[in-house]
Amino acid sequence: MRFNPTYALTASGKLSRRDFMHRALAAGISVAAAQSMWHKAARAEQKKGGHMRLGLAGGSTTDSLDPRTYTDTFMLMIGYSVRGNLTEVAEDGSIQPDVAESFEGSEGAKKWVFRLRKGLQFSNGKSVTVDDVIKSINLHGGEKSTSGAKTLLASIADMKADGDQTIVFTLTEGNADFPYVLADYHMNIMPFEGDSYDVNIGAGPFVLKDFDPGVRAVLERNPNSYKTAFLDSAEMIAMPDATARQSALLSGSIDILNRPDLKTAERLGAVSGVRVVDVAGRMHYTMPSHADVAPFNNPDVRLALKYAIDREAILKKVLLGHGSVGNDSPITPSYRYFAEDLKPKPHDPEKARFHLKKAGMEGLTVELSAANAAFEGAVDAAVLFAGACADAGITVKVVREPNDGYWDSVWLKKPFCLAYWGGRPTEDVMLTIAYATGNPWNESHWSNQKFDTLLAAARAELDDAKRRGMYVELQHILSEDCSTIIPAFANHVHAVSDKVVHGESLSGVWELDGGRCLERWSMA
Repeated sequence: MRFNPTYALTASGKLSRRDFMHRALAAGISVAAAQSMWHKAARAEQKKGGHMRLGLAGGSTTDSLDPRTYTDTFMLMIGYSVRGNLTEVAEDGSIQPDVAESFEGSEGAKKWVFRLRKGLQFSNGKSVTVDDVIKSINLHGGEKSTSGAKTLLASIADMKADGDQTIVFTLTEGNADFPYVLADYHMNIMPFEGDSYDVNIGAGPFVLKDFDPGVRAVLERNPNSYKTAFLDSAEMIAMPDATARQSALLSGSIDILNRPDLKTAERLGAVSGVRVVDVAGRMHYTMPSHADVAPFNNPDVRLALKYAIDREAILKKVLLGHGSVGNDSPITPSYRYFAEDLKPKPHDPEKARFHLKKAGMEGLTVELSAANAAFEGAVDAAVLFAGACADAGITVKVVREPNDGYWDSVWLKKPFCLAYWGGRPTEDVMLTIAYATGNPWNESHWSNQKFDTLLAAARAELDDAKRRGMYVELQHILSEDCSTIIPAFANHVHAVSDKVVHGESLSGVWELDGGRCLERWSMA
């Protein structure tokens, strides 16, 4: 008899994963194939109900429900789960309507029309209006805005209502990726009364019942949402320490953890009832230095540091192979226009010394701020960097910073630090947010007129071949001139109990299925 995975799961009660695997292996199926069949069959049997507990890195006591301030996974997940955006990025990377029912572009991608879902309500019963959407998006614009999404909206010349359900955007330049812009995790839709808005309310699949910054958030299914979640409820617990997250999963106190200690991830995955998932995507580790502060304002110093770093050592000893070597561009191989010809700079102490001498900076000493809040293993990466730089005559003093508040007191403030980016859905969004001149989240303070001009041209270009060439050139400019070192492209790694059911294909745009695991995953 042919092995039927769905029948095996459902006949006379659902089998445990262990029993399922035993039956599959007995039928002559390989371990890898059996694991794949388990996930597909379990996903087919996803059911409503259950409470999910998540132990998460990425929360801080400085967190705020104001979407303009979001910097990491904990708040991103609250925003997506409670509020929703006009659009969302699906698991396969395509852009789909979310709060909007449909969208379409015209006039060379300068005009975009979005139609809202009919009968849409916020969790407090208020109807979602065009006015709510316009004001929610405008929240991120303006001269004084410090929102990470500010620069993404700079090309909007006009945004207006066309009836009760339609919003028309007119752009100053064409943008073929504009619907992706509105999926950015800052741009949640909230209810407005005049100029006041309620950060606790949204139209998403969950209602926020309790929130204690840096401690926990409790969510319950929103029965009136336009979206259907499988879960009845979820609790997100802030756990900055990887060992504490791992212990909680093994003890059964949580069902999901993100960012496990990669040194012990293999052993963790061997534990019965635990599954470690590795997803290649768009996350990358960065070492931004402020290009407007000495000595980093010298291009030869920047090149010296890029040749001094030992990228292979960081990949091997910090990521333990869960990723690939970075090439000082944030566009990872999973992006459409990845520059395959852009090779990582090797560890070359002599070349580093050459550039230091050219800059008149021989015997250079710099301070590097690091904390594992930046990414798991960031302190180890800083120490490895310091050791590699010593070969080139550069002294790097590693400053160990507190984990709590790192994103508020160190990132964007200290002149040289470690950070990570979860990636963005398109090349334009990633490059605009982190590298365009004047953007509040340009972490390196780098400014390059040629880069800015070419980025605007690539955004408006509709010919795919020409667009590809532009994005490849942009990556080369970054790699050679920008003051940000990108040592590694990192996979998204998380661990779950066997009670957690999710699809075989997971989004790599952000960790935990693009930050939408609460609405996409279920409990067995």
